[in-house]
Amino acid sequence: MTVPTVETVARSGHARARESGGDVTEQITVDTVVQAEELARAAADRVGVRVRELSAVAEQNAAADLLCRVWRADSPDQLVNAGMLRALEHSGNYVVGAYRGRDLIGAAVGFFGSGHLHSHIAGVDPDRQSRGVGFALKQHQRAWSLARGIGEVCWTFDPLVRRNAHVNLHKLGATAVEYLPDFYGEMNDGINTGEATDRIYVRWELLSPAASAAARGEVREVDLAALRADGAAELLGRTERDAPAPPAAPPPMDGRVLLVAVPGDVEQLRFENREVAKLWRPAVRDAICGALEAGYRITGMSRDGWYVLEDKS
Repeated sequence: MTVPTVETVARSGHARARESGGDVTEQITVDTVVQAEELARAAADRVGVRVRELSAVAEQNAAADLLCRVWRADSPDQLVNAGMLRALEHSGNYVVGAYRGRDLIGAAVGFFGSGHLHSHIAGVDPDRQSRGVGFALKQHQRAWSLARGIGEVCWTFDPLVRRNAHVNLHKLGATAVEYLPDFYGEMNDGINTGEATDRIYVRWELLSPAASAAARGEVREVDLAALRADGAAELLGRTERDAPAPPAAPPPMDGRVLLVAVPGDVEQLRFENREVAKLWRPAVRDAICGALEAGYRITGMSRDGWYVLEDKS
C-alpha cells in the first residue's frame, strides 16, 4: 500500500467531509497511516497471509465464490456477486483478499458511506479457518481507510453470534451504537434463511484509544465475576440446555450494570436444535432494546457470551 503525503491525506479527507457535511478526524497524519500499515503487516505476518486489493476479474470471481461458501449460499447473487465486486473495486471502494501462498483464504468488501467506510461483508474460508486471519483483514481495512482520510468504519453483525460480538467490541475496539430489528428483512442464504435478521450496528473509530490499543494487541476483557460481585443484574439468562432463561422478577433498571446472555454457539445450536435456537432472537431483542430505551448502552461482551450494558447517565 502506498503511503500518501500529509497533503494527500488532508485533501482527500476534507473532500469527503464536504460531501458528508461532517468534520474530518484531524488526527490522521502520515505518521498515523504508517503506524497503522505496520501493525496491519505484522498482523498478516503472524498468520502467514498477504492481504491485497483484488483488481482482476478472476480474483473477484474467486472472492465471490469464497464468500458464498462461508455463508453456505446457493449462489453469490444471494450475497455479493463478482459483477458487483468489479464495480465496487473499479469505483475506488474496498475489495480485498487474504492469500496464503497462491490460495485465497479470506475476503472483505466495503464501500464509502457518508464520511465513513461501510464494511459490508467479510469471511474466511470455512475449510481453512485460521485464528487471526479475520483480524488481519480488519487491520488492513483500518490502514487502508486511514490512508484515504477516513477515520471511521461501520458495519452490522448478528447479536446472537457471541464470537463476532467479542471480536468487534474487544479485539477491534469498536462501539455498539444501535440495535436494528430485522434489518435486512428476509434473506435466503444458507445461514440466515428462516431467521429475522436483527443486527447490531457498530462504529469503529480508527484512532480512538480502544481501536489503537486493539491494533497493538491490547485487548480489554470483561471481568464477569467482578461485575456480578458489584451487583450486576441479569436481564436474560441461559439454561443448561442453552435456551434463554429470563428471570422471574421484572428486570431492574436502577443504574446497575445489566447482563444479557446469548447462546454459547448459536450456529451449532441451529444445527442441533433449531426450535431452541429460534427462542433466542425475540428474547435477546426484547432484553437489549428494553435496556437501550431505558438509557443503557452496550459496552462489552464476555468471552462466554454475556453482553454488558451500562447506564449512560
